[in-house]
Amino acid sequence: MASRLNPYISFDGTARDALEFYKEVLGGTLTLNTYGEFHHPDPAVADRIMHGMLETPAGFTVMAADSPPEVTYKPGENISLSLSGDDDTELRGYWEKLSADGTVTVPLDKQMWGDVFGMCTDRFGIVWLVNITGTG
Repeated sequence: MASRLNPYISFDGTARDALEFYKEVLGGTLTLNTYGEFHHPDPAVADRIMHGMLETPAGFTVMAADSPPEVTYKPGENISLSLSGDDDTELRGYWEKLSADGTVTVPLDKQMWGDVFGMCTDRFGIVWLVNITGTG
């Protein structure tokens, strides 16, 4: 198997909700493991996600976890996720779902480099970049 880059996102108790939302948007298979399954000593975090992975039919992989109590949670710091390609319909569909209930920073529109591009922050505070190539 070739090397691949997978984003890994930390949450503060909302990893399950976020990954289920991303599965609704992108489709695919979601695997969730809790701290309780791995016998974490703090029962307060037993239902939190220790490791989650979404593998989509389009070949995207998103991994995430809830930060353990001993780690300081820093929402959205130094992270963005990029979706790019030439399937206009598919990428616009992702954009519509990701930007709903979020904040659009750059509207999805033709840019100076010739592609259609947009940037938004979803309802979980994650920044998404969508770039559609070959749109004339």
